[in-house]
Amino acid sequence: MRKFLTERGTTPVIPNNPTRKNIQPFDPEAYKQRNLVERMFCRLKDWRRIATRYDKLAAIFASAVFIAAIIIWWA
Repeated sequence: MRKFLTERGTTPVIPNNPTRKNIQPFDPEAYKQRNLVERMFCRLKDWRRIATRYDKLAAIFASAVFIAAIIIWWA
């Protein structure tokens, strides 16, 4: 799978399992940024309204995400 993705021009960012025999290169700096984004989404999903998407209109949902992000950033 990694070979297919590399041929398409993507860069692997997920590190290998330490027990793997054939170690594949990855970009540790990109992995840090990916992890940061994943943790942000995890914190946003702590808000029930956002995780279950109660709002039907995209504008109202986006405003709820912005409010939650501001409160998370502020805290």
